[in-house]
Amino acid sequence: MERLAAGPVICAEGYLFEFERRGYLQAGAFVPEVVLEHPELVEGLHRDFVHAGSDVVEAFTYYAHRAKLKMVGREKDLAKINRTALAIARKVARSTGTLLAGDICNTSIYGPDDTASHRQSRKIFDEQIAWAVDAGVDFVVGETYSFGGEALLALEAIKRSGKPAVMTLAVPREGHMRDGWTVTETCKRLQGAGADVVGLNCARGPATMLPLLREVRGAVTCQVAALPVPYRTTPAEPTFQSLGDSQGRSPDGRPFPTALDPLLCSRYEIGEFGKAALDLGVRYLGVCCGAGPHHIRSLAEALGRKPPASRYSPDMSKHILFGTDKRLRQDSLEYGRRNYRSVTPSSG
Repeated sequence: MERLAAGPVICAEGYLFEFERRGYLQAGAFVPEVVLEHPELVEGLHRDFVHAGSDVVEAFTYYAHRAKLKMVGREKDLAKINRTALAIARKVARSTGTLLAGDICNTSIYGPDDTASHRQSRKIFDEQIAWAVDAGVDFVVGETYSFGGEALLALEAIKRSGKPAVMTLAVPREGHMRDGWTVTETCKRLQGAGADVVGLNCARGPATMLPLLREVRGAVTCQVAALPVPYRTTPAEPTFQSLGDSQGRSPDGRPFPTALDPLLCSRYEIGEFGKAALDLGVRYLGVCCGAGPHHIRSLAEALGRKPPASRYSPDMSKHILFGTDKRLRQDSLEYGRRNYRSVTPSSG
């Protein structure tokens, strides 16, 4: 909270999609088995995100809960996967001077009128939070809730632990929570129940998250979080689950989740989003599913930071066709000017 008061805090998310792309995690179930099978890769990605500018190392325990592990036949590994993920994250956070965050998320079993699912969800939250507290986390993230009621259950569990709570919602295509609550109503309820930070993550890209952020910022007095997916969502297709691609190929007939590549935001679009969100007064910033370290670096640079990875930020002055360095061959530069003319960016 002191860091947020002093200026923006950057938190990199997006581990699930990144490891799926690398071939270490299965799309669909999206269970982070890589934590147990290749812990060195998880540590490496944490370090890559910190190198790119993340102020937070968020333990990779998303979907590492009882319901999801049971689905893939690994419920016996429940404690091991959580404790291992937290130990990896702690090692990186403590060695880099960054904040260590525990992580709980949507349970996939919650139903608004199903009281049995509420009891099961509470058990899931309490289990994961207990392991996070044992690991000495600085705060706990409760993320990707599309039911307001489930988010409140998660917050209650975090509050019982005594740790600060960052609560973020994944707002569905309809523009309200799946239990009918408006986004602002949900955030106000979360603030009233003791959340230190409320906001949005996942589901929506920069273009369709910003209007909702404006509403949230005007409705609450606590700090606000924004971690969009880096995809070009539109008012007609406001979530990455609802995106279409008429020229793409997908076995399911939709780009989500494994054919989204042509719809990915550039690093510069993420930088622009970061500046726009900060202008709204949003201080907890990051990128969710689909993010790579280059997105985090661009976000950090847009906020006026110069993380270690900025040493390798683009410098086209020495490019063989597009450079300005006097040591380059003039005939190559002329060839570049003739054949690859600059295109003025569209205002859209």
